[in-house]
Order: sequence, then structure tokens, then C-alpha cells
Amino acid sequence: MIRRSWSGRGVAALLLLLAALLAESRFANREQLLATARERYGSDTAARVAQWQDALEALAGKPVADQLDGVNRFFNVQLTWRDDQTIWGQEDYWATPMEAFSRGAADCEDFSIAKYVSLLELGVPVEALRITYVRARPVGGGSPQAHMVLAYYPRPGADPLILDNLAAYVLPASRRTDLTPVFGFNTAGIWVGDKAAPASRNPTARLSRWRDLLRRMQEEGLH
Repeated sequence: MIRRSWSGRGVAALLLLLAALLAESRFANREQLLATARERYGSDTAARVAQWQDALEALAGKPVADQLDGVNRFFNVQLTWRDDQTIWGQEDYWATPMEAFSRGAADCEDFSIAKYVSLLELGVPVEALRITYVRARPVGGGSPQAHMVLAYYPRPGADPLILDNLAAYVLPASRRTDLTPVFGFNTAGIWVGDKAAPASRNPTARLSRWRDLLRRMQEEGLH
């Protein structure tokens, strides 16, 4: 869960940077990626990164539905949810997939980022993916809490499929009545609520966390 509220002011220069970094060939040579994981975080992290790469290789070329389910299941099993204060000693930290593997834990932002990166690597069009902030109604009742999921849109305006660390299965948004979308984004723009048309094709926002995240991803071998 995310501890603070979010505004719809979003991610412009960063989105262009994200598009460049996650363009055609995203991951460096597998052995280089594993070497980086081993040198920075140790053999356990390298083993998790190898499992990640194996999972992506196994999903390559399969129908998108299988890729969505496979990526969602992989991260939900491999990583344990913890808040940023517990994992990093910070109120809000956006971890790279490799950093999340190094701790074996992630918060909802980290889960969504890792799934987003993985699906882009598998060739899912960026236009079909939106990292989405939602208000999640707790199962036992109470006030909605800020949360992050990844949404896949098979076509513009369609009922999206939701990848969520709180759910074992990928379900259509129409069946996730516990979630109320606030805004979503990708490299093409920002969408407010569940609108089909973007609110902005050139969003602007504070970009420090994304810039730092992308820099660290690039250093780890994500092109």
C-alpha cells in the first residue's frame, strides 16, 4: 500500500526517458545482468534474477493472456509485500526489480514497476499498459487506501485486465469493484480515472523518483 495521496500531475520528461530506456533491446546480455546482480547484491539475488530471466524466456511468444498471468504470478510468488519503511527505512522508495529481488520484498509500486518492465520486455505494446494509482477498499471494510496496480488494455477504452500483488488472478477491472482508479500513466501520457482519452499527452510533474529509478535500472543493465 502507498501511504500518501497522489495527484494527477504526472511524469513528462521522465516518460520520454522511460520510452528511450525501455525501447527495443531492454535487457543487457544475460550474463552481464547476472554478473551485476552478483557483484552488487550477492549470489542469492543473482539466482532470483536468473529465475526472472528464465520466466521471461518461457513466456516469450505465448499469447498475451498467458504472459499477463505468468508475470503476475511470478512476482506475486517471488516477492513478499512489505512497506518501504520496513524494506528501505524510507517513507517512499521506488525499487528496481533487481533491488526488490535483493530484499525478496516489495511494495505495490515495486510490484507494478517490475511487471511493467517485464511485459515490455516480452513485447507487449506500451500503449496497452498503464501503471495505475487506485483507491482500494479493504476486504474487511474501512476507508479506501492508496494502492498501485498495473492495467492492461487490449484496445483503447476496453475493460482493462488488472495485475495486482493483492490478487492471485488477473481479472477485468469490472470484476475488481474494490478498486477505484485515480489516474494511470505510461510513456504516452496520463489518464484520469477510467477515461479512454488521455488527459495529457505531455504531462508534467516532479520527476526525481522516476529519474533516480531509471538511472539505477540503466546502471543495472536495463537499456
